[in-house]
Amino acid sequence: MEVRFKKLLREKGLKVTEQRMLVLEVLEEYRGQHLTVEEIYAEVQKKCPDIGLATIYRTVQLLLDMQLVDRISLDDRCIRYEIGRMPEGEEKRHHHHHLICTTCGAVLPFDADLLEELEQHIEKATGFHVTDHELKFYGQCAACARKEK
Repeated sequence: MEVRFKKLLREKGLKVTEQRMLVLEVLEEYRGQHLTVEEIYAEVQKKCPDIGLATIYRTVQLLLDMQLVDRISLDDRCIRYEIGRMPEGEEKRHHHHHLICTTCGAVLPFDADLLEELEQHIEKATGFHVTDHELKFYGQCAACARKEK
């Protein structure tokens, strides 16, 4: 994974720094989870105790701007981050959505991005170019639904 992260950083015109690599490694290690900056900081500090919280905030923002990480805002009013999903060999980042269980609070990724056609329609109809989107579905996960039956 380290080689891929270095390649992605260089392709985006970024220097490969220890801080950037550590943040990407932590997010990869916790793939599928949604970490706050403070949680990322706590994990990075285990490997690099001298790193500051401000450095993590700047690094996460830079990686977000470069579309290497994704941001999600859940109902707890915390901004959370996860490693971006860019299929191997593709230039365009893959959007994914979140299924949020209103019973247990589980957050599940949904990888099928069915909105690309809608984005194209919006651009054709209005000239508005969609650069990103976030979609959250609320309901009940399969496990909670089984428990209720």
